Amino acid sequence: MDFLSFLNFGWLDFIEIILVAVLLYYVYKLVKGTAAINIFIGIVIIFIIWKVTEALEMKVLSNIFGGFINVGIIALFIVFQQEIRKFLLMIGSTNFATKRSFIKHFKFLKQDINTETDVEAIVTACARMASTKTGAIIVIERSNSLDFVKDSGDKMGMDVNIPTLESIFFKNSPLHDGAVIIQGNRVTATRVILPISKETIIPQRFGLRHRAAVGITEKTDALVLVVSEETGQISYIRNGEFVLYEDITILAEMVQNDLS
Repeated sequence: MDFLSFLNFGWLDFIEIILVAVLLYYVYKLVKGTAAINIFIGIVIIFIIWKVTEALEMKVLSNIFGGFINVGIIALFIVFQQEIRKFLLMIGSTNFATKRSFIKHFKFLKQDINTETDVEAIVTACARMASTKTGAIIVIERSNSLDFVKDSGDKMGMDVNIPTLESIFFKNSPLHDGAVIIQGNRVTATRVILPISKETIIPQRFGLRHRAAVGITEKTDALVLVVSEETGQISYIRNGEFVLYEDITILAEMVQNDLS
């Protein structure tokens, strides 16, 4: 019986295994924190079982799981529509146009190339604006380029700090309308118009700022903080979903983790 013959593999097979592992890792990072993560894990488990039954020559089970995998490909495109769109956006992102930005996508290769975002300053500024019910929407760019929305606003080049963010969203400021885009530790655009989400499950109490935040995070992997002008509540939106948190300290930790 030659069912263990698959264990004899060369260096090309080893490289293939490494590449598959890296691909699975980045797909996992793409769906982590979304409802799709459980589906992704389930698919991986079924695929492993299929390969094990195939290697052990369990033909009936192998055919059942193989048929499920083959038919399920179409369903995957439907279930992971949002994640696939983000993945394609990342592949075709203009951020790949430069070596500096390309390395940013492979964080294990970078060596202090990108300036770290001052998350503490951003969250603290949001908390101070929340206390005065000053509306704000702050978009933090990650892998996907936001150039397609930056052009709708005013390009800037200011360091991220509390006074800068507060002055931008001050009610009498000419820059307070629209969103702020942060790349690295720089405010790169203000008064940006974001795409509005058409999602019907967003509660009615949330206005255009929150719909815009959901909209941009549905289309890209950006992180968004929104300060409500009506309630002073700070919302954190990621992957098109509202992320719950207990306090400002935990919020800062969550944003920092999502950026790392």
